[in-house]
Amino acid sequence: MPRTTQLRTYTIRDGMLDEWAERWREEIVPLRLKLGFSIGGAWLVRELNQFVWLISYEGPETFQERNALYWSSKEREAMNLNPDDYLLHTDDCTVEEVY
Repeated sequence: MPRTTQLRTYTIRDGMLDEWAERWREEIVPLRLKLGFSIGGAWLVRELNQFVWLISYEGPETFQERNALYWSSKEREAMNLNPDDYLLHTDDCTVEEVY
């Protein structure tokens, strides 16, 4: 399967940007890596209260199939992390590397 990369932009609830970034780094990233995803970086856009990151997957399944595995995993459920508690809006788009 070809490598699929998504650029994800999340608008975070007021006052929760740093808490979201910490939980993402400590809980979400390790599980994503364990399941074969790679993280191309993550950034805070404080003036817009946004969290921006790149996530990729290249493996025997499609990105969507692997993402469904992430969401249905026992480890994800054990996080007790509801994105709606933090995220006001999400924008996910698939990007192609040209350089």
